Order: sequence, then structure tokens, then C-alpha cells
Amino acid sequence: MDSGARGAYHGMARFGLLALLTGLWWRFGDACPESCTCSVSRIACIDPEPGIEDFPVLTLDDMENITEIYIANQNKQFNISDSSLRHYINLRNLTITKTRLKSISSDAFFNNTRLQYVNLRDNNLSMLSWRTFQNFNISYPLLLSGNPLKCACENLWLKLRLQEEVDGPELTCTEDSGVMTDFATLTPPDCVVPKVEVSPGTVTEMEGGNVEAVCNASGSPFPEIQWNPEMLSTNFEMDDSDHPGMKKSLILTGLSPDDNGKMVVCSAENMVGQNEATLLLNILFPPTIQNLLPPVRDHQWCIPFTVTGNPKPVLQWYHDDGLLEEQNFIHTMIHESTENEDHGCLELVNPTHIHNGEYKLVAKNEFGQDTKTVTAQFIDPPNFNHTDDVDYCK
Repeated sequence: MDSGARGAYHGMARFGLLALLTGLWWRFGDACPESCTCSVSRIACIDPEPGIEDFPVLTLDDMENITEIYIANQNKQFNISDSSLRHYINLRNLTITKTRLKSISSDAFFNNTRLQYVNLRDNNLSMLSWRTFQNFNISYPLLLSGNPLKCACENLWLKLRLQEEVDGPELTCTEDSGVMTDFATLTPPDCVVPKVEVSPGTVTEMEGGNVEAVCNASGSPFPEIQWNPEMLSTNFEMDDSDHPGMKKSLILTGLSPDDNGKMVVCSAENMVGQNEATLLLNILFPPTIQNLLPPVRDHQWCIPFTVTGNPKPVLQWYHDDGLLEEQNFIHTMIHESTENEDHGCLELVNPTHIHNGEYKLVAKNEFGQDTKTVTAQFIDPPNFNHTDDVDYCK
């Protein structure tokens, strides 16, 4: 390439880069507030005038690409609502400092599951709910010093997580009397994290049976008790009429085998925090062979099956009504096992014509058994004549 051509090439390259940067500038120019600068992955808003009242609203794609937001020196009213950060789904680093931020909704970070670093120093926060930060684990300390936090029950959760996840000795709160107190020594009256217990913790019952479990909770202020049986196939109802506010019963009727191995959670929460306990369902039912299919060729020959039952059924194979003795070249393989089902196959290594015929699977546990058969044709026998076979069938 001669010097003229090289010059033209570099000129075109510089023009292309300039066009790209210009395109990005126009891309963000209309949506990015005057007090902010916006790039492909970062937003910074540090100019107090004219200032911002909420997070910038860019195009949906642009907000999804943002990984860092830095906001400082903003003097207008500043709250973080449920919708403020909804579309910043890849946000990792968030700094809001030296603003008048005074409230953050409990679901403000619901969509920000990748958030790792949160700096909220030197704002106007007096109360912070534990619910705001329950959906993610911050890998660095939650920075909160410099806020007029109150020494109240709503903030006691900060003391409980003080050592690893929030500012240490720097974090203080203000008593109603105006006295400053270190969070490490905070002991507001009548503030107790809920305790919760489910009785019984495990139930073992036959399918179709009924179960009642009781969730007991304590704490101050007294917590709200909630079961979450909505994902069950079994019919359910909840009742707290006998002991309102102290315990809540869960009544299950017509237990379904589909719910075997599931855990039903009972949660108790108040302004101080939340705890959970579980009910484990061990539902007994006889075996059912859901599928028994003709052989397929993979690395080896395989007769696929799916079997359910609790306890896990014992499997026995028969070949042409004779008991099949399993060996290295013909044996049962379980490829996937869940609480309710076993998926596997009878694996045959290089079967010959003597392995053709009818295969019967028997699945048995202490509550019953099930049987299914399938015909397998691996290889034609020696001297097999297709014409003769057709004539014979006629």
C-alpha cells in the first residue's frame, strides 16, 4: 500500500471512529439529563444544576447495558421508587452520595440481582427496611455512614448485619433525645427478630390422605405469619381462627403423589427481619410404570422406561416369561432420578437374535406393583427368509 493509500485508509478509520462516537453522542444526547454524562455502560450525574429528581430514563436497550451509576451533589428531592431502577438489570455498582435521598422503597432493587456494590453515604436517610436488600448479596460492605439514621426497630437489622455487610464503627444512629449511638450498641426496646417453628416438620402419609401442620411464630413487634402452598397439586386451606396472630394452620386434603418431596415454607416477618421454617411432604404411593418403550440404539441398545413410586420400587425384568439375570452385558441403568420418578433403560451390549422377544418390567414396593411389556427385535435370526416370513403371515 503506497503512502497516499495508507493516508486515505487512516483517514477513513479516523472518520469511522468519529462517526461511531458521534453516533453514541446523538444516541444518548436526547435522553441523558443535562447534569449527567452517559456512556454505553456508565451514567454519572454530578452537576447540581439543573439537577435530577430520579434516575435517567434512556432507551430500554441502553438501560440494560448500564453496569455503573454514580450520582452526587444533587439537591432536589430524591427518592428511589419501585420503578426507578427496574430496567437497569445489569447494574453492578451504585453510588448515591451527597444528595437529599430520604427514602428507598422495599422493592427498589427487585430487578437488580447483579448488584454488588452500594454506596449511600452522606444522604438524608433516616429509615431503611431490610426488605429493600433481601433479593441480593452485596459482595462489598453496604456504605451508609453520614445519614441521619434513627435508633428505631426498623433499622435494627443493620446491627444484625453490621460486621460484614455495612459500615463498621462509623455507623451511628440518633435517639429520640438527640443522642448519637453506635449501631454496634443499639438495643431498642421491644425489637426482636421473629422465630418460627412448624409442627410437624415432616409428614409421612399415604396418597389421598390428609395432613394438618401448625406454624408457630414469636417476635416483637409480633410478626405476620404466611404459608406458601400455592405450588402444591394437593388441595389446601389455611386457618388461624383458633389462635389469631399466634399461629396458623395449614390443612392439606387428598395428598397428591406429585407433591412428594416438596417443602412448604412458613415465613414470619416483622420490621426487624424474617425467618422461615419448612414442612417436608413424604407421600407414599405404589409404583406406576409410566413408560416402557421399544429398544433404541445409542452407544448400546436401550429399552427406555419411566417408573414412579415411594418408596422407590424394586425393578425386575423378564424375557419371554423367564426371569432375566442381569450381567455386565445386560443390566438396568438409571439415568435420571427425582423424588417421584426414575428414568432409565435396560441396557444391552451387542445383543443377538437370542435376545429378541418380549420384555416384561415389574416394579414393586410395599404398597403395590405395576407391570408392562414391550417387544424387542435386535437382529434377524440365522437363515431368516423374509419371503417365507411374508408367506407364513398370509
